[in-house]
Amino acid sequence: MHYKHLRFGQGFRTAFAVREVQAAEMVIAPGEAEGGPDNRHRGADQWLYVVSGTGVATIEGERQTLRAGSLLVIEHGERHEIRNTGRTFLKTLNLYYPPAYDQDEEPLPAGEG
Repeated sequence: MHYKHLRFGQGFRTAFAVREVQAAEMVIAPGEAEGGPDNRHRGADQWLYVVSGTGVATIEGERQTLRAGSLLVIEHGERHEIRNTGRTFLKTLNLYYPPAYDQDEEPLPAGEG
């Protein structure tokens, strides 16, 4: 068993990985964004669940509104940005299959999860 209480402090933090799946929490301040035109996970799909807040995801140029309860899958290789469009923190739980980050929260090259 693996357990971690997620605090959703500002920024991006990996929680842990078990075999082929990695969990992480991400908190984005109002008006801020994570990702951008060159941001993609070459070897991992990203499942993003919105815990609280509002925002917009831009995946390969297509925009998707985000709010508490939204579940979004960003497939490996898709360029993406997550932007907080609200007045409170945008808090998300992210699952990566296979893992996308190493222990220092640096992106893993494709095929090294």
